[in-house]
Amino acid sequence: MTFDPILPSIVTLRANVPDDAFTAQALGTVREGSGVVIRESGLVLTIGYLITEAEEVWLGTHDGRQIPAHPVAYDQTTGFGLVQALMPLDLPALELGKSSKTDLGDSVVFADGQGRSVRASIVAKQEFAGYWEYLLDEAIFIAPAHPSWGGAGLIDAEGKLIGIGSLRLQMSRNGDVADINMAVPIDLLPPILDELLTRGGVEGPPRPWLGVFSAESDGEVVVMSVSDGGPADKAGIQRGDIISDVRDGAVEGLADFYRKLWDSGPAGSEVPMRIVREGRENWVRVKSADRNAYLKKPMLQ
Repeated sequence: MTFDPILPSIVTLRANVPDDAFTAQALGTVREGSGVVIRESGLVLTIGYLITEAEEVWLGTHDGRQIPAHPVAYDQTTGFGLVQALMPLDLPALELGKSSKTDLGDSVVFADGQGRSVRASIVAKQEFAGYWEYLLDEAIFIAPAHPSWGGAGLIDAEGKLIGIGSLRLQMSRNGDVADINMAVPIDLLPPILDELLTRGGVEGPPRPWLGVFSAESDGEVVVMSVSDGGPADKAGIQRGDIISDVRDGAVEGLADFYRKLWDSGPAGSEVPMRIVREGRENWVRVKSADRNAYLKKPMLQ
């Protein structure tokens, strides 16, 4: 694999977020990561949590230039974020590959905007449920891990982009624990790209959102925390609560919880849930919301 035509297409990204932003406490007000140029017009693909509620974004090139950029879209479903450079980047666009064509054991390169890259292998392609009400049917997992994964480009043996870095996790296999990275597969982008560019989002009713951060433990969904002022907070859901049922269905793990929640109706619907707290069961009704309604919108440029 040749790096020279690949690395210039990956830039650094720094986003500044207001102190009073809804996500400021959880994600910080200064967020740094990477992005990948996918159009020579200066369109950059990144991971959305870097640019959520950002009022200022800067892109850094390998020749030392700092270019202002504007957040275009953040798709909550996939996790992708898009920014548009406001001055010429003069960088080549990286061609999109096919993440669905990859197999376990394939050699890949994971590269960030600072010029650091890791030669790795795909160690898993499987469902991923994130604690922040996020679910991918098939995420890509690679090892060894890259130390700067947010928005980094996952590149296949043909030099094509097959994923965008999202997380650093740990995997246990045969008693050994290894650091791995999770990437959002690029195949999720083409079907929604035009809508993200023209509308800033994907057409359709938003998913119901509760503002609950959960983890799976022995098949049970346990509340770790709730967003201040969010629907779950208003309904009295607390840290340590076990979510055992949604409407008339028992919850069987984190992914099943999300699917039952999203099937319960549009954002704004009341969601009946059975909660187990200190061994006692109780039904609560949570009035769901549109997550985007809590977020600051990008300022017009």
